[in-house]
This record gives sequence, C-alpha cells and structure tokens, in this order.
Amino acid sequence: QVQLVESGGGLVQAGGSLRLSCAASGRAFSRYTMGWFRQAPGKEREFVATISLSGGNTYYEDSVKGRFTISRDNAKNTVYLQMNSLKPEDTAVYYCAATKRVVLVTIAYEYDYWGQGTQVTVSS
Repeated sequence: QVQLVESGGGLVQAGGSLRLSCAASGRAFSRYTMGWFRQAPGKEREFVATISLSGGNTYYEDSVKGRFTISRDNAKNTVYLQMNSLKPEDTAVYYCAATKRVVLVTIAYEYDYWGQGTQVTVSS
C-alpha cells in the first residue's frame, strides 16, 4: 500500500514557475513507476509525465515537453514536477500516481495509487 500526498500548487501568472511535490508513505517507493496527471474542469484526466523506477527514463505529454520536468528522489520517497513557462491552459488539479508496472505508463487506469490532487491556477 502506498499513500501519496501532493503539495506545491497555487496561483501563478502566465510565464511563471511552480514545483509540485508528491510524498509517498509506505515501503518500496523505488519499486513504483510514478506519474503526474491533471484534470481541468469539465475535462477528462490527462497524462502529463512519467518517470521510471530509478529516475533514468522519463516521458512527457507533447504540450508540456521542454517546459515541465519530472524527477524523483528515492531516498526521500518523493517525486517532483517542475513546471516552467506556465500557460493558462495548464490550469488544472494535478495528481501524482504510482504503479507497480516497471515500464513507463501513460494510461490512468494502469496506475494503482493516487494522491488527492493539488490545484494549479495560471492567470493570464
């Protein structure tokens, strides 16, 4: 069992930056592929980024490539999402998720555990 708690969301102007954190409790954090998803009002939850067990491999949704960076610190049981050059269309609730699969995963239903989400609002 893994419990995930996101933090770091907030209100930022377009062009600004935020860093989201997701702290995991429970054992064997390094055995989980981690991902970030987001959900805007009236829209389905969408994939943002994923990172491999060791952190050596990452994959991003096209609209965030070059602006967002996912990373993890297995010693701290934490995964991060650094978000730069934020745009109003990035406004959403951001969720971190963990899966026991050992490949990069972009599909929400393949994740086993989810956090409660943190709101990110980008003003124009």
